[in-house]
Amino acid sequence: MKYVFVYGTLRAGEINDINLAAERYAIARPRLVGRTTVAGRLFDFGRYPGMVADTEASGVVGEVYEIDDALVAVLDEIEHVYPGVDGLFVSAQVSVEVDGQQMGCLFYPVAHASVHGRPEIRSGDWIAHRLSR
Repeated sequence: MKYVFVYGTLRAGEINDINLAAERYAIARPRLVGRTTVAGRLFDFGRYPGMVADTEASGVVGEVYEIDDALVAVLDEIEHVYPGVDGLFVSAQVSVEVDGQQMGCLFYPVAHASVHGRPEIRSGDWIAHRLSR
């Protein structure tokens, strides 16, 4: 089992809902650990957001799930992350705190250069931003 921090379309109820992604491939349902924020900045790419880690920034809102190892390949496919291929999203690790517990999580930030000229989502919350547009 692994942990993953999701901040955009993989969040519950969004178009790439992590729970539905697991269901489509008959993978064990992810277990919601909780909500948290990760130091970073969030940008609007139109139909989805992109996050860049930034220790000086306030934070990006997201959910942490415990997932079956088999789900990682599905998430990589959703985010178009392939070994040896430079893409918009990258697979990375981040340390998060949920209810006082520290844990290492997989997450999918975007390449820093890709946010140039994109509007920043100052609230750090993709869902709130999407609903307010």
